[in-house]
Amino acid sequence: MRFLVRDRLLGFGDDYWIEDDHGTKVFLVDGKAMRLRDTFELKDTHGRVLVDIRQKMFALRDTMVIERDGEPLATIRRKRLSLLRNHYRVSLVDGTELDVSGKILDREFVVEYDGELLAVISRRWLHVRETYGVDVVREDADPALLIAVAVCVIHLAEKERDED
Repeated sequence: MRFLVRDRLLGFGDDYWIEDDHGTKVFLVDGKAMRLRDTFELKDTHGRVLVDIRQKMFALRDTMVIERDGEPLATIRRKRLSLLRNHYRVSLVDGTELDVSGKILDREFVVEYDGELLAVISRRWLHVRETYGVDVVREDADPALLIAVAVCVIHLAEKERDED
């Protein structure tokens, strides 16, 4: 399953459709404007909220939280003690951890679970400017969660770059 995401999706107040590789609208990203913290909703084509993405307000390190039905689902933060600056850890509420690594700012990275590839995020396949693909490798993976993870790590990496 491949999804096409525009980089400008991270603009607050901007809404944007994520399409599959056939050009069919699959998810709507609703960027909430006028909020104290960074907030996005990922909705299906019927307007149902699949996940909420929020920046955690009072954390020692920049942290994003993904919620489903008002309950925490995952927490994303840059991995400590990593020599690689582009290395993030996704902690799911069930205790599972996903590893995100690669060239985040270049939109060339992977999401793995226990060494097994779940998704590849890349611009290589695309000729459309300011667009990257999220290729969900495992059929039993949650595409909404993996797209939300990609949005979060890109947002965190860009925020860190802007602070330097």
